[in-house]
Amino acid sequence: MISFNRPFLAAREREYLTEAAESGQTSGDGPFTRRATELLTGLVGSRAALLTTSCTHALELTALLLDLRPGDEVIMPSFTFVSTANAYVLRGAVPVFVDCRPDTLNIDERAVEAAITVRTKAIVVVHYGGVACEMDAIGKVAKHHGIPVVEDNAHGLGAAYRGRALGSLGAFATQSFHSTKNVQCGEGGALLINDERFAERAEILREKGTDRSRFFRGEVDKYRWMDVGSSYLPSDLLAAALTAQLEAFEVIQRQRHAVWDAYHSAFADLPWIRPTVPATCAHSAHLYYLLLPDLARRQALLRHLAERGVQATFHYQPLHNAPAGERFGRTGPGGCPVTEDIADRLVRLPLYAGMAAHEVEQVVTAVREFSG
Repeated sequence: MISFNRPFLAAREREYLTEAAESGQTSGDGPFTRRATELLTGLVGSRAALLTTSCTHALELTALLLDLRPGDEVIMPSFTFVSTANAYVLRGAVPVFVDCRPDTLNIDERAVEAAITVRTKAIVVVHYGGVACEMDAIGKVAKHHGIPVVEDNAHGLGAAYRGRALGSLGAFATQSFHSTKNVQCGEGGALLINDERFAERAEILREKGTDRSRFFRGEVDKYRWMDVGSSYLPSDLLAAALTAQLEAFEVIQRQRHAVWDAYHSAFADLPWIRPTVPATCAHSAHLYYLLLPDLARRQALLRHLAERGVQATFHYQPLHNAPAGERFGRTGPGGCPVTEDIADRLVRLPLYAGMAAHEVEQVVTAVREFSG
């Protein structure tokens, strides 16, 4: 069986993990945390970055930094992972679900403004598959209404929009280093801060609401409880693994793009829809999908692939009509018909760094043999 995903093991990962374990400092904000943070900010170009235990926790930090209150609204796509909504629901905010585009599967920028009300406090964009949302249009609407943009960039490390790195385009951005992502340390994430007004408070919220980080830097003679917060710091052991991964980023991306390109070329003559990458975007090769004509044929293809030793899967189910989505959120004007349609038709194929050429060929052959 060809696995859907296989976490990449970087060349120096074991070495760094051993070094961190033997250093005696395995808690958060150790030497490897600083090294990984420098590598990440250098890659994205963000003004500041804070490693977290997950992308979910990074999103929760954005909700705290935005001072969300019960009844506030946050616009986001329905076609995304549940964490995008949960982070704001936990603060009592209402997710307002907007449909996605039929080409990139990103939030439809044409539907964003109609979803804005006097209660809107943020617009969250998700760069699906590491292909950028239409950020110029979204940024123009956000600026006109004085609303910050948050990038959920879980898929987009290394991708760009009009030459600018994803993760550097919103007031905040969040990254995921889950084992399914291009760069991974099992579980992990980061908050990227592009508006310096939030940097000092973000550090406090992440450190249990204290100015403990300032104390360790010698900037204050004691640390105190300053604000709300929680413990969002990852262990320096996780940061050690992440450091090795970030150092290998070019190798990882080169291998992932080779698989993505092989699929895209091999399926060019098939009748099904392949990923769309606008000319303004450089994608991250995070995932590769095909859109089948309907649910029945999608399910038939998944069964066909499994029978031939290929582990493929579907992806997000719409949030707006999920039980929790109906309870905690609302749907923007026009509903989400595109989201409902593509969620039933999408098949994701195996894609990971280190995938052998014969494995790619096995997937290609199995797909092309499907006659359903």
